[in-house]
Amino acid sequence: MAAKYRDLAARLADMLTTNVNNGIYRLPTEAELGRQYQVSRQTVRQALALLASQGLITTRQGSGSYATGLSADDSRNTIALLIRSEQEHIYPELIGDIRAVLSGKGYSLQVYPTDNQVAKEREFLQEFSGRPPRGLIVEPCKSALPNPNLDYYEQLHRRDIPLIFLHGVYKTLPWAVCVKDDNYYGGVQLGQHLLDQGHTRLAGFFKLDDMQGIERYHGLQHCMRDAGLLIPDERIGWYTSAQLDLMERKQDTRFLSDFIHKQLPGCSALVCQNDEIAYWMINELSYAGLEVPQDITVVCFADSYLSELSHVRITTLAHRPHEMARCAADCMLRSLQRLPVSSQELPWELVIRESDATPQTL
Repeated sequence: MAAKYRDLAARLADMLTTNVNNGIYRLPTEAELGRQYQVSRQTVRQALALLASQGLITTRQGSGSYATGLSADDSRNTIALLIRSEQEHIYPELIGDIRAVLSGKGYSLQVYPTDNQVAKEREFLQEFSGRPPRGLIVEPCKSALPNPNLDYYEQLHRRDIPLIFLHGVYKTLPWAVCVKDDNYYGGVQLGQHLLDQGHTRLAGFFKLDDMQGIERYHGLQHCMRDAGLLIPDERIGWYTSAQLDLMERKQDTRFLSDFIHKQLPGCSALVCQNDEIAYWMINELSYAGLEVPQDITVVCFADSYLSELSHVRITTLAHRPHEMARCAADCMLRSLQRLPVSSQELPWELVIRESDATPQTL
């Protein structure tokens, strides 16, 4: 009997691989398997239990057995992650968290850093068109701009390769599932917080070619508009991926200095795209003879180690630890099992630190 159920389990594992590649995840019933392979119900149950112990199938009460998405061939259990960087800012921790969740379910993670370059993104997608990964998690490149690589994403979608977008999504992919920050409401939260502190002369500094920046600006301005204090255009600064890259690689912060001298005078509070920009902005403010929070309050989105590392700890919006990575990885795992998956916007929590002050205390 032992040989029989192990033999059946091996044959079913091969069937699972074929079926999963064809988008079929539900197994036949125990009775159907017994008839198909001419074995007893007990042998079928033992074979299914072995497959479940190997992580290849899962049982849903009242519904039957389903492939988990894992292949019996470990080399086929790779999830690809297209992401801006492996080293900068939030990315080492984010990648580590995604890898930890996936590895716990039997998947390996292969990282493909795009440097936020559309051409690099296309090179990787061309590679995947020949041998696609089991699933693909993507941080889009310059998501506020038209993207010439949508043909490859459409191709992968037609081939039923699970795709989860992270931090943003290309707007012309209506089927895409995305895990991202609630950027619009985050802008509202920071605006309302500063209004509650008594600030009326605000400025903002956002990323122009990234939908995160557009959405964060949008929320902030709607909050200020509703308060009758819409921020004038001359107090809104915009920067690009190219300027960010020069800052990270060569510490070229001239775009921050230009903003401080030309657009910030007369303001009591500044809202920054994220804590990386806020960290460098606080240093530039110091070089310009302005101290935080004595001369100006600085707040931002996206809490990371830089919020604490800054010589003035930064007030910021934050998520629960590891939340973004775990949510993206869980969506991928559900997609691999062909369970329903929908886009998610993660809410923010305000963390108040020393960069925050009321105008009355300035």
